[in-house]
Amino acid sequence: MMNRRSFLKTAGLSAAATATVATPFSAMAESGKKLGHVVVIGGGFGGATAAKYLRMWSDGGVDVTLVERNPHFVSCPMSNLVIGGEKQMEDITVSYDGLVKNHGVKVIQASATGIDAGAKKVTLDNGETLSYDRLVLSPGIDFMSSKIGGLEGNEDKIPHAWKAGEQTVILRKQLEDMPDGGVFAMHIPKAPYRCPPGPYERACLVASYLKQHKPKSKVIVLDANEDIQSKKALFRKAWETHYKDILEYRPNNALLEVDVATKTAVMDFESVKADVLNVIPPQRAGAVAGMIGSDLINGLWVNVDWLTTEVKDVPGVHVIGDAAFPAPGMPKSGHMANQHAKVAAAAIIRLLEGKDPNPTPVVMNTCYSFVDPKNVVHVASVHQFNAEKHTFLKVDGSGGLSPAANQLEAKTAMSWAKNIWADMLA
Repeated sequence: MMNRRSFLKTAGLSAAATATVATPFSAMAESGKKLGHVVVIGGGFGGATAAKYLRMWSDGGVDVTLVERNPHFVSCPMSNLVIGGEKQMEDITVSYDGLVKNHGVKVIQASATGIDAGAKKVTLDNGETLSYDRLVLSPGIDFMSSKIGGLEGNEDKIPHAWKAGEQTVILRKQLEDMPDGGVFAMHIPKAPYRCPPGPYERACLVASYLKQHKPKSKVIVLDANEDIQSKKALFRKAWETHYKDILEYRPNNALLEVDVATKTAVMDFESVKADVLNVIPPQRAGAVAGMIGSDLINGLWVNVDWLTTEVKDVPGVHVIGDAAFPAPGMPKSGHMANQHAKVAAAAIIRLLEGKDPNPTPVVMNTCYSFVDPKNVVHVASVHQFNAEKHTFLKVDGSGGLSPAANQLEAKTAMSWAKNIWADMLA
């Protein structure tokens, strides 16, 4: 786990880097005024940020209870470095202590078992019942492993590692145990899925590890999509430059089933036998989102009002992060979940005060990808709420891509991670 002193040192920088873009400080409440109780379920990039900023921007006027099943926050961004052997799990793990000690958030380690949106109550698996004035759900994604024959119940043998934690360790161990001359095959589901460039970064870092330690081996990327989903030219350049003889990319390969015993992936027109098979299943909003009785878009994602992040057909409940059906061009990323949280926190404070929310919120996204342990590329964008279309739209000319992979951005990427973890948790 990160050293507390080094973690807190980044907090001041993080406020400047990530807070002012998304949220108007006019949303801050009158000092000392009691406004109500907000329950936040899910302590990831969205939920932890919402909990902190509800307390901070209300000057303690909003009581906040954060419900999170895990004892620590573990970051998905940077977890590919663990799989590639460049980082350890403790490097991407952060305590919730800062939320408690510095901001007065009540943190309960538990899971929600039921939500009564009419009565405004949440029941937990520890037997406790929580009442709320507003509810924030940040459940992330769940995997639809049953959509792939033979996969459900066998994720410990064919790991996804798309939620950082135990699965990350399993996949790293499998890679270490793979023989030189073996095959590492990974499958990418149809978009939308969490972190569009993440699978291609993983392919790079696995290929980099194999190039150094098991040079006779091969990486096969089986993509259900017709092409690379993010930073296409930059990833193709990296593959051509560094991994030409190791990495093979095969688009339009939807996975039908897996044979666990032989580690075989069966697609429409071919089968691939691997020594390590890494399958990222299709995804949907986390199960907690289904407890509120909302009519999910495509049966998968929560339909929210992007001015406030309130669920369109369930008043008083806000959904943020990957579980929400995205606005046009809005990626499912940790940085964007952090921004959703600030829109939600500002709007909730205003609503609890009986005021209208800020009519012109702005959010931004930044995503770094390692193409090898020392070189990184990034993509960034800015999204402005459009009152006429009542959604966020990408600002023309905003953001952009790295011109090429470079070492300076590797340092920036690690600073980004430490800053946003501090912004959420310090």
